[in-house]
Amino acid sequence: MCLAIPAKLVELLANDQAIVNLGGICKKISVALVPGVVVGDYVIVHVGHAIGRIDPEEAERTLELFGEIAKFEAQQAELAP
Repeated sequence: MCLAIPAKLVELLANDQAIVNLGGICKKISVALVPGVVVGDYVIVHVGHAIGRIDPEEAERTLELFGEIAKFEAQQAELAP
């Protein structure tokens, strides 16, 4: 299964590159597939490439859901024998 993750664009670089914030971790990605992005935009990141923009509210909801899933999985791991 493939998963694309919302990330906030924090810096534009040369050659269609950018820095995004992925839950506190900064990562360099390509923005060549999403022309016209600006600092502050939320983008969907898949294998190091921005593949589209996402509404900030939708990005936050998605990130909250990922957090809930992580908590649930951690709880399940604690219960496993």
